[in-house]
Amino acid sequence: MLKYAIIFALISLVAGALGFGGIAAGSAGIAKIFFGLFLILAVVFVVLAALGVGAAKNALK
Repeated sequence: MLKYAIIFALISLVAGALGFGGIAAGSAGIAKIFFGLFLILAVVFVVLAALGVGAAKNALK
């Protein structure tokens, strides 16, 4: 997810530098969505890991 957010952010910067405002705004919006999704998933997985849910808990049984 973070990789796609960075890619769309770079596309936005290049398009903005070349004068394509609509494409720059669209790709910046997509980058924001991907980055937000990345943050939400990262927090969920950190909480799950802290609670011991997943493969580590099953391996210890």
